[in-house]
Amino acid sequence: MKSKIKWGIIGPGNIARKFTSDLKMVEQASVAAVASRNLERAQGFANEFQIPNVFDSYDALFASDEIDIVYIATPHNFHKDLSIRAMEHGKHVLCEKPLGVNRAEVEEIILAAKKNKVFMMEGLWSRFNPSIAKAKQLVDTGEIGQVSYVNADFAFYGLDRGEDSRILNPDLASGSLLDIGIYPIFLAYLILGMPEEIKASSNFHPNGTEIQTSMIFQYSDAQAVLYSGLTSNSKMEAKISGSEGEITLSSRWHEADGYTLVKQNESQEVELPRTGVGFVHEILKVHDCLNNNMLECDLWTHQNSLDLVELMDTIRKKTGIKFPFET
Repeated sequence: MKSKIKWGIIGPGNIARKFTSDLKMVEQASVAAVASRNLERAQGFANEFQIPNVFDSYDALFASDEIDIVYIATPHNFHKDLSIRAMEHGKHVLCEKPLGVNRAEVEEIILAAKKNKVFMMEGLWSRFNPSIAKAKQLVDTGEIGQVSYVNADFAFYGLDRGEDSRILNPDLASGSLLDIGIYPIFLAYLILGMPEEIKASSNFHPNGTEIQTSMIFQYSDAQAVLYSGLTSNSKMEAKISGSEGEITLSSRWHEADGYTLVKQNESQEVELPRTGVGFVHEILKVHDCLNNNMLECDLWTHQNSLDLVELMDTIRKKTGIKFPFET
């Protein structure tokens, strides 16, 4: 029997709560520690999940011998520094998406991973969702012929949040693009690869936060039409259309529990339920990588993260999305 893999949680917020609830479902996982700059917050999280070690300092957790890998779920602007500090202490890292705010940050994180010879992966959980994985397989095996169109959106109403919130505070790398636009961008990239050209347009909050972005990815023989926004809800479906059929990932497609395949006017609905909230699939893959002494994941590589942030950088340049802390 393999020994338990000991996890430390950095940033005990809503996403970390969902992740940790799934972590508790994985037999080989041990939730060993949690850290927050607010000790009371960390202690409350520890009480909820029966976590034995509680720290009010990130570096104290990084230095602990009780930890093999850290899960970083802080606001985006802290991802780079925390990931690097963890790796400099010899810890493996799973960092919530986006890995970095821009390509320069992602390059720095990858360099630190290689220098310290530790596993590091961007936590893009949708890559490991069974329905999305199956859609990718169907495309790769030619089940729907030549894919020429991908359509995906992700939106929710967020303008009622405070301007100090993660999604509306520019100092925290706010806006829809990095937070939720990353999902439609990821799907287009997963299915069609890097586009030849990108067209994009954004609307902004009075404080400078981007709150709506529409994108068209142009390929030599295909297009992807994508959207993210904080001004309203949206249907949140994804369609992958080819010359011989179409795959639909139903509402809240980034965490789908199945898909519909349409071919020759026949429709087939397939159920593929997630385990737990849906992080279990990602966690199991990380464990597989660690058990096999891999320093990066074959399904979501360092290069994949570089490509993804390059796409977002290009969109930001075209639409004028900037953050105060960027030079």
